[in-house]
Amino acid sequence: MSQKFWLMKSEPNVYSIDHLEQEKVCFWEGIRNYQARNLIRDELQEGDLAFFYHSNAKPPGIAGLMKIVKNSYPDHTSWDPSSTYYDPKSSEDNPRWFMVDVSFIEKFPLYVPLQELRDHPGLEDMKVLQKGSRLSIQPVTLKHFSIICELAKSSFSL
Repeated sequence: MSQKFWLMKSEPNVYSIDHLEQEKVCFWEGIRNYQARNLIRDELQEGDLAFFYHSNAKPPGIAGLMKIVKNSYPDHTSWDPSSTYYDPKSSEDNPRWFMVDVSFIEKFPLYVPLQELRDHPGLEDMKVLQKGSRLSIQPVTLKHFSIICELAKSSFSL
């Protein structure tokens, strides 16, 4: 299977690119939308690359790059009553939610705000720019991936 590209959103006051940079590897927990869950469970694969998008930020935008380092597995936080992500309808025998492990690649030299994505030619059809598109995990094309890495002055190369 060939490498895919993603945009994964997190609120920086909850978990930011700086947190991931410190931890190096983390599990991407707390997805509680069925469409995003299905992408995690069925589409994201070890080796895929993802933009780390700061949502609910001023301004929102792409802060860096990470890699999927472990395929999906049940989100154990959904079984923990003390977790923010607890779901009493999820169990070890019948998990409802899934997560992947990600590793830090790079905090971009230049933060790429949402408005810059909107204004840049070639990105018009990006999912994150579509009206009503609030999904926390979204596919990104190779073309969009390359343009954004250039805008961010990324040192990463495929």
